[in-house]
Amino acid sequence: MPSKRKHADKATQELQSAALTPLKKRQKLQREQQTAETAAMYQFPSKRAGLEDPSSSPPTPSQTFPSVVPKSQINGGPKRMLVKNFKAAKKVDPQAFFEQVWAKVQNALNTIFAEGERTFSLEELYRGVESLCRQGLADQAWGRLYDACEKYMTSTLAARVADLVGRTNVDLLRATISAWATWKGQMQCIGFIFCYLDRSYLLPKRQSLHNVTIELFRSRIIEDARLKRQIIDGACDLIAVDREGKDLDRQTFQRAIDMFHHLVVYTKLFEPRMLEMSQQYVVKWAEQQSAEKDLAGYVDAATKLMDREMCRVDNFGLDASTKRELRTLLEDHLISKKEARLTNQDEVADLLDQNAVDDLKALYTFLEWRKLGGRLKAAFKSWIEDSGTQIIFNEKEQDSMVVNLLALKRQLDRIYKVAFDGNQQLGHALRDAFSIFMNKTKKSSITWNTDNSKPGEMIAKYVDLLLRGGAKAIPAQLSRQPIATAEADDLDDEASVIDEDTEVNRQLDQVLDLFRFLDGKAVFEAFYKKDLARRLLMGRSASADAERSMLARLKTECGAGFTANLEQMFKDIELSREEMATYKNILEERRETQSLDLSVNVISASAWPSYPKVAVIIPPKIQTALDKFTKHYQGKHSGRKLEWRHALAHCQVKANFPKGTKELVVSSFQAIVLLLFNDVKADEHIDYNYVKQATGLPEAELKRTLQSLACAKLRPLTKHPKGRDINPTDTFTLNISFSDPKYRVKINTVQLKETPAENKETHERVAADRNYETQAAIVRILKARQNITHNELIAETIKVTRSRGTLDVGGIKKNIDRLIEKEFLEREEDGTYSYVA
Repeated sequence: MPSKRKHADKATQELQSAALTPLKKRQKLQREQQTAETAAMYQFPSKRAGLEDPSSSPPTPSQTFPSVVPKSQINGGPKRMLVKNFKAAKKVDPQAFFEQVWAKVQNALNTIFAEGERTFSLEELYRGVESLCRQGLADQAWGRLYDACEKYMTSTLAARVADLVGRTNVDLLRATISAWATWKGQMQCIGFIFCYLDRSYLLPKRQSLHNVTIELFRSRIIEDARLKRQIIDGACDLIAVDREGKDLDRQTFQRAIDMFHHLVVYTKLFEPRMLEMSQQYVVKWAEQQSAEKDLAGYVDAATKLMDREMCRVDNFGLDASTKRELRTLLEDHLISKKEARLTNQDEVADLLDQNAVDDLKALYTFLEWRKLGGRLKAAFKSWIEDSGTQIIFNEKEQDSMVVNLLALKRQLDRIYKVAFDGNQQLGHALRDAFSIFMNKTKKSSITWNTDNSKPGEMIAKYVDLLLRGGAKAIPAQLSRQPIATAEADDLDDEASVIDEDTEVNRQLDQVLDLFRFLDGKAVFEAFYKKDLARRLLMGRSASADAERSMLARLKTECGAGFTANLEQMFKDIELSREEMATYKNILEERRETQSLDLSVNVISASAWPSYPKVAVIIPPKIQTALDKFTKHYQGKHSGRKLEWRHALAHCQVKANFPKGTKELVVSSFQAIVLLLFNDVKADEHIDYNYVKQATGLPEAELKRTLQSLACAKLRPLTKHPKGRDINPTDTFTLNISFSDPKYRVKINTVQLKETPAENKETHERVAADRNYETQAAIVRILKARQNITHNELIAETIKVTRSRGTLDVGGIKKNIDRLIEKEFLEREEDGTYSYVA
């Protein structure tokens, strides 16, 4: 059987050989020849004596010794054992073998370094290097490899880069990047060949072919004294080109950064140089931009610069340390060292004047990168003080003071919340500034040469305007919703009332914000009390709910003592209504008729403002009705005395004009004058002296009343001759051409307008009361302390009188001297004060 199989295999080989073409036969012979040469190359003597093939595995017993078979197993009997001698091993010189292998490796290295076409087998070279390592020739192989790489690096790559030393930094950088790309590709191929050497020889020494080749490139090119500065500056020059707004060679810069990272020179060489050049650029840029641009322009440009710098770091994968150091550098030179410019009071004031919320927000955000947003406090506070002071001392626009203050407060609240992100320091600055300028006083004509607070008076008058006019009285610049027009009449009445009440309450809340800044509430109290009295007595309040709401706000803000008299005024009006209802019921029960509809308000003198008694002759019919009510009231309330204040009364008079009948709403004095024309002809003249004698009015009051009837927009009387001033020589006739589309016509009512004399009287009364309150406070302090120094007394007096209004130091000194004159206290020899019991 073995013989037949052998003949069959031979026959099969002959058939296959016959089927081969001549070309395939040549290729087959070449492969067989190459295999034979390779086998011969790996035949070398082993360290183990007696082995023929040192590269092969140790021989098995079947290969070295003949088989020994017991005789009992062969033909049933013993056999003789035959032992053959070993063949003599073929001796091979290791150095010759090394040279033979290295010759092929060297040829491959030459091809790789020359960047030629690869014709060698990587697997063959790998096995050759592996054989060298197994035979203990790794050290020699590594020495040859390192020398070859170093020689190539020095003579070829480094020389190629050094040839461009005279050219630009960027050109040298591009040459270095090209050399690095070449070296990386070559090292990849060399790494395949020397992989076994890398693992078995270098790795145990804590080295690697990768690190050694990188170190070789770094030491021979990157760290070369002639090249290092120019290569690094080339990458920095690319950044400089981008900063100038020119096109950046993004590919070159990205490859440069990657090369620096691979060569481990990014942190050591590139980053410090880049930060150094960045600092030079930023310092120069900041000085130039700061000089050329205004504050908003500088902040905008600096913010964009920082954004561009951070985007470049992110886009090109620069290290986190670079981003951190670069941001710190930018913030140092653009923000910290420019803090004086960024918080300059004049430039910040310009932005506030323009209400440039976006620019202020950008400025605050820019400063907050260094937590310096609160440094705007001084400029912010100063601007608020200046703006507020200008408003309260502007004598030409006193009537619009509160509207301007509310508009300023609304503007500042928006800046504080939107631009300054609710910064607490700036919020305190806003409140402090308002507290300062709202309590500034100046003796001038508008305060009748007193040191009263003008804002207190104007806030009271603005509240009076709101409570008399409702939502329609709110200025357009302060209203959230447009003023109602005739087109809105079709809307639901209830919804309109709710909207008006809401708007009025919102305005009252805003006014109360201003009121809180007032240290002294006495001026506000005096004017608010006087205006409230007019509204209640003349029925001019737009909403009773709004009146009650304002009273509740004042009680919450200032306490029950502040509103005690105000609450009594409301009670008096309610009691008067009940009294009048009772009186009319009695008249109905008695079946007594009246020629006029009388309504009387009985008020207590202690709770209401004091009103002067104006002499006037009341028409008989009206006087009869008044006497009747007086008799009824005194009969019901014994011991009480009624004093009539006709100056506060108002009437509704039906007048028959040639062009129609009208119902005129006039004051009591106006009604008394108009009644004089009942018994005269339409063209009959009544002179000034007759009117004065018939009415008994003082001359000033009479002139004011006649002026409102004959010289205003609506004129039921005609003055002869025409003019705006009333003279004793004037005569008056009924205006027969008087007409108005409305049936009920309101003539300019004198009582609703405050006269300069009344304003002066109020201010002087408040100033006098403040002096009395100051003196009372001084006496209370001395009774408690018995003895006190001058400075301590001044400080204590200011502290206890702050809520009602504090005098200046000079005013307090005057009151101390007055008390010494009145012998309430005395000045001791050591300068202290003591209480005189």
